[in-house]
Amino acid sequence: MREGRDRRIIGRVALVMGDRKPYPSDVTDAQWALIGPFLDAWKARRPSVSGHQGGYELREIVNAIFYQNRTGCQWGYLPHDLPPKSATYYYFALWRDDHTDQAIHDLLRCQAREKAGRAEDPTAIVLDTQSIRAANHVPAGTTGKDAGKKVPGRKRGLAVDTLGLIIAVVVTAASVTDNVIGIRLLDKVVEYTPTVTRAWVDAGFKDEFAIHGAVLGVDIEVVRRNDTSAGFVPVRHRWVVEQTHGTLMLHRRLTREYETHPASSVSHTFWASTANLVRRLTGTSTPSWRDPA
Repeated sequence: MREGRDRRIIGRVALVMGDRKPYPSDVTDAQWALIGPFLDAWKARRPSVSGHQGGYELREIVNAIFYQNRTGCQWGYLPHDLPPKSATYYYFALWRDDHTDQAIHDLLRCQAREKAGRAEDPTAIVLDTQSIRAANHVPAGTTGKDAGKKVPGRKRGLAVDTLGLIIAVVVTAASVTDNVIGIRLLDKVVEYTPTVTRAWVDAGFKDEFAIHGAVLGVDIEVVRRNDTSAGFVPVRHRWVVEQTHGTLMLHRRLTREYETHPASSVSHTFWASTANLVRRLTGTSTPSWRDPA
């Protein structure tokens, strides 16, 4: 038993020291320089974060979250050389509940907009929803069936700027209408980004949504598809949010609804977008999980 305990101690020290072979999803030094100072300041304000969970480097916790998001594995199936489920989920839940995940994401989004020569906060957004099938263990009370697409599960609603960067995320049962999701998205957009005055949507968003936008001071424009060609055809303005939905699908954790709580799905979406943003800001890329052969 003593030998086994010694191995666990040595393994933990190795994790703290970062002495392991990196995974493709790991943050680089340049990427961590964008995230690390914020999390270091967060931990300095949280002296209660201590004990067993507090013994892991926050960089390794972020690496574990990125790894799970990219590969789609269960919490308990994280590799042994990453922090275990107990530590990783501990921080994931803390950052989800106090909205640290969104705060990090929003700071990086502002930097990405500045790098692209734009103002920190956008004035125009694009909204869209995507229906995602739910796994068997997801509580039935938080899921439903999309009446149009016949998909059982949940809907992920996104509001993005004209660069495709996420402004707000809403996750609901798939049976919830686009109007309701759109109203919730607009409320979040106005709360966090009051500079927005214009929004483009598809025909699934009806008059009730447009009226709510007018009340909030956001002009709503419905962009209809005018091409009769079969298959995917990029639509003016709307293609940006559709592209963002597609980019998120490179993170396997988001290709199906596995989360018990919709708030966890929102958090995973922000972390996936954060992974995309740090690569965008540092000019790096992560190999796709698709086999090029």
